[in-house]
Amino acid sequence: MEFLYHAFAVLHFVGWAIVLGGYFVSMRTPGLNKGVFHGAATAAVAGILMVGVAEMGGLWDDGGPSMTKIGIKLVISLIIAVLAFLAVKKGDKVSPALKHSIGALTLVNIIVAVFV
Repeated sequence: MEFLYHAFAVLHFVGWAIVLGGYFVSMRTPGLNKGVFHGAATAAVAGILMVGVAEMGGLWDDGGPSMTKIGIKLVISLIIAVLAFLAVKKGDKVSPALKHSIGALTLVNIIVAVFV
């Protein structure tokens, strides 16, 4: 179970790296990189699977992270995925506010993961 947990953790980190990298690459273009949605979906699903495997396998002997923190991260992840999906559907007509909200929420999600 521990190996599976770590495998999902790697996928989770790679997903967020794709989102953040795709956002930075798209800053000077009118559209949003299509990989941003895929990265957000990957990160969200991998995060859910990480929590499930850890709970099922008893990997969090110390109680693990707060479920409030997990819930906040899940909601933010789903919002990012929906916004990225909408931005990709708009093609080259993505508003800067939509694009920057994806980047800002991604950073908020990372900050919550590290500091909360």
